[in-house]
Order: sequence, then structure tokens, then C-alpha cells
Amino acid sequence: MNILLAMIPAFLWGTTYAVTKYATPDWPPILLGALRALPAGILLWLIKPSLPKGRQWRGLTVLALVNIALFFAFIFVMAVNLPAAIAGVGMVSVPVVAMIYTWVVKGQRPSAVQSLCAVAIVTIAWLLFDPQHVELSLLGLAALAGALLCIVIGSSLVQTVSMHIHWWTVLTWQLIIGGTALLIAAAVQASIFTPDAYIPLSEPMTAKQWIALFWLIVPNTALAYTLYVWLLGRMTVVEFTFGTIANPIAGIVTAVILLAEHYQGWQYALMALMIMFSVLPQGVNLAKQRLRPVVAAQPRQEK
Repeated sequence: MNILLAMIPAFLWGTTYAVTKYATPDWPPILLGALRALPAGILLWLIKPSLPKGRQWRGLTVLALVNIALFFAFIFVMAVNLPAAIAGVGMVSVPVVAMIYTWVVKGQRPSAVQSLCAVAIVTIAWLLFDPQHVELSLLGLAALAGALLCIVIGSSLVQTVSMHIHWWTVLTWQLIIGGTALLIAAAVQASIFTPDAYIPLSEPMTAKQWIALFWLIVPNTALAYTLYVWLLGRMTVVEFTFGTIANPIAGIVTAVILLAEHYQGWQYALMALMIMFSVLPQGVNLAKQRLRPVVAAQPRQEK
């Protein structure tokens, strides 16, 4: 049941790329990140007010800058500059980045299954992202790499910070601090660096854009992040990973429905293979964990 619940936030996050490109394709990514994070954080704070204490601010600020400010900026750069389905499927490369990170930083060597799946994901991604078949932006691909790195580093920071701060405070204040940082960055960009990027905002907002902002703020961020943190306290990371399969599926489905993106059969097959190989190592580990009690419970036969 928990795995099914884990698919809800993953699916909601997977809609980000198509919804953004459908309703606000000309809006600056930094501003979109601020509009997504800050109102959601304030909403959660109003539901249950909390306030960090003393030295907790430092850890929360570092977490917010990586996990929200940088990550949301990268996400919306991807949404604007990459096909929505490609952006969603590209995010399943997280296990590869996580494997390399834990190997280099923590010295944890990957298992044989993890290594084989990583090679398979990289190979398939190389074929899927071939410029001869799909027109891709270098800026969008760079943002994808940055987002993947933020997920891995941010997850490590969340584990560290959550050991000393209540999870609701971490959830609320990382959105508020990260959203505030993005809002300041957007103000600086609009006033000094690229004010022309904000010209589309001079037009009155359409109903489509209001609905898109509501979707990004309430279900996509406030609800999804709350459910995500709540579930992590009730299931293992391995189990939760199975739910993330809904993320690229949502990206593909919403790209077809909202943007009329269509690909050839072999491209959809490659997308499916990337999704499969991304969850295969976790599937093997979960199977081993569930088999151990069964094996231990079997009586030994005397020889």
C-alpha cells in the first residue's frame, strides 16, 4: 500500500515539465522556482507553524540552497529547454549519479547489479538523446546534470539535518528559505542582468496560467513534499524508490496530452528500458530482504 502511495508524489513531480511548458514557457526559470517554493512553504507553515533554533538555521540554509533553490532553478531550466518526456525520463538517471557519488565521496563500491544497470542506463540514454533523432538544448542537458547532482547531495543533507531537527520544520523552512533565495535572485536578474526576460510578465495572466501555478504550488509541491517526507518515516528508501517509477511515466503522459509530443516506437521502448533498469537494483535488494525471513524460518534438515 505504501508503495502505491509513494507513486503519488512521484507522479505529481513528473508533471512539472509539461505543465510549465504548456502554461508558462516564456517565464524566467528562476522566478518559476520562487513561485513554486515560497508560497508552498508559507502554506505549510500556516498549517503548522514552526521556527528553527540557534545553530539549526545554518544547516537548514545550506539544505535549502541546494535542495530547493538550485534544484528548482535547474528543474525549470529543463522544463523550458528540453522536451517534457525527455526531461522526465532523464531524471531516472539518479541511481547512476548516486552510485558514482557514494563511491567517490563515501568509498562505497557499487554491487555488480548496480554497475550493470548503470552501464545499461548510460548506454540507453546515449541512444535516446542522440541529436540525430531528438533536438536537445545543451543548456537543458546541463540543467539535467545539475538537477541530478542536487538530488543526490540534497538527499544526503536531508538525512543529516533531519537527525537534529523535526521533519516538519525541515520540510517547511527549506521551502521558505529556498523560495526566498530564488525570489531575491529573480529580482536581481530582472533589475540588473536580463530585464527583457521578464517582459512576458507584463501581460495579464490567463486562466491557464493561474491553474498551472496552483498545480505547481499546492499538489505538486506542498502536498507532494509532505507526503514524501511522511512516507519516508514509514517505509525504506528501497521501497520508496519503486514509487518513483511514476515520475517518468507522468512526464511522458502529460507531454503527449498537453504538448502533443510524439516519438517513434523504438524511442518509447528505450524510455521503458531506462525506467526498468533504474528500479532493477532496488527490486533485487527488496527481494533479498523479503526472502531472508523465509529462509531463516525454514527448519534445517539433519544429515
